[in-house]
Amino acid sequence: MTAELPQSLVDALEALQECLRRTDRRAIIIGGLAASLLGRPRLTRDIDALADVADEDLASIIESAGATGIEPRIHDAREFAIRSRVLLLRHRASQIDIDLVMATLPFEQDAVTSGQRRSLGSLEIRLPRVEDLLIMKAIAHRPRDLADIEGLLLANPDADLERARRWIREFAEASTQPELLEDFDRLVAARR
Repeated sequence: MTAELPQSLVDALEALQECLRRTDRRAIIIGGLAASLLGRPRLTRDIDALADVADEDLASIIESAGATGIEPRIHDAREFAIRSRVLLLRHRASQIDIDLVMATLPFEQDAVTSGQRRSLGSLEIRLPRVEDLLIMKAIAHRPRDLADIEGLLLANPDADLERARRWIREFAEASTQPELLEDFDRLVAARR
């Protein structure tokens, strides 16, 4: 077990890493696990990953996942992923859910490409730049995401907030949700 993570999460991460290695796909760990590792530690019982995966890769990923102890969580996982851009998986031994998000937007593809390696004991994973995780959390915009933003801001005082703000503004305008940028700015101001 690593100092930061329960062994069940480490086991599921190792299986996911092996699956992606076998299919020659890159991914970064996002969501609560990334927020916990890059910001304020918090409990999480699943793994979210953003991956360089296209529709035509899904069958080989599902096959490789099976060989590494990971199975689809739903019957029509491939078809669901094509529609929703998320492949719903579960690590059999630990019963940890894994959401493999398909990077389709230029922002997402850039985030995967610029992911940074981090060692967790003997396990090496890729995490997003702090700014990219701030953007993802601002867009998701749930109460837990806003709390994660607070933790990320506190733990990373040198984060490039202008870069994050530019992307959040773009997403806010495209989705006609001005509150995405307003709430991000409020959290940044409260940190000062």
